[in-house]
Amino acid sequence: MSDWTKMSKDELERQYSPSRWSLRMSADDVIRAHVAALKSGTEKARAVTQTLIDVPYGDGDREKLDVYLPSSPSPDLPLVIYLHGGYWQFLSKDESGFLAPPLVQKGVVVVAVGYSTAPTGNMDLMVSQVRRSVACVIQQYSHISGLYLCGHSAGAHLAAMVLSTDWSEYDVSPQIKGALLVSGVYDLQPILSTYVNEPLKMTGEVALRNSPSHFLSQLKVSSTSCDIIVAVAQNDSPEFRKQSEEYFKKTKCVCPQALESAGLAVSLEDVPDTDHFSVIEQLADEHYSLTQLLLKMMGKS
Repeated sequence: MSDWTKMSKDELERQYSPSRWSLRMSADDVIRAHVAALKSGTEKARAVTQTLIDVPYGDGDREKLDVYLPSSPSPDLPLVIYLHGGYWQFLSKDESGFLAPPLVQKGVVVVAVGYSTAPTGNMDLMVSQVRRSVACVIQQYSHISGLYLCGHSAGAHLAAMVLSTDWSEYDVSPQIKGALLVSGVYDLQPILSTYVNEPLKMTGEVALRNSPSHFLSQLKVSSTSCDIIVAVAQNDSPEFRKQSEEYFKKTKCVCPQALESAGLAVSLEDVPDTDHFSVIEQLADEHYSLTQLLLKMMGKS
């Protein structure tokens, strides 16, 4: 496996350009198709489910939630928080409801989180925002049967940072029961010299303190009963695949038998016939393997 520190800037840019690895269409076309799929999926979700749109969790313009509710809520609903991708600079909660229909119809609440993408927001702020959004959800929905996270790409990075949160700073103790991390970046250091960092303007110090692969000891403390699925697309780039594989291996190493018996478990899911975009788009399909894994995690399959 290649060492990113020995790669040229051009090669790193290629490795961290997911659209260049899709076998379905050109780089520009796959991004356009991705945005269109998320938008149309979210429009459908808003048409077929009960929704609460733009629920504030803070004072910032982007600090809002969209909530997708089952038509017949029971007192012990599971709740999934979805954190969108877009390389921390693109997309929003307004394209993040696409996964709701198959979950809501099984009695699951879905919450899509907004956060301040770059250049308006920086990495420290985004991590703080998603942590505060989780604290807010816990306070507003204290009756739920279980809290679960799902994130894609940059959103998988943010979800992993949530798993490694010291919650004493937030006056809550969320018991996160499960997390589906899809095609994420768990060590930010390789992207420092790439185009991805141009709007983020991260220093090495900022990248390090926001890299979840470096905070697994905190995960062991904060997420002791969490079922973590690290999913990666078959046609993600080698470096993207390595990010997921390394995070899985490192997390597995800090999950001794005692923690696994208490419920902290981690597995790696290599999703066939998918690229960086289709691997998350297909969560709109109730029969898709990752949709089924998410429902099974919540006891709803």
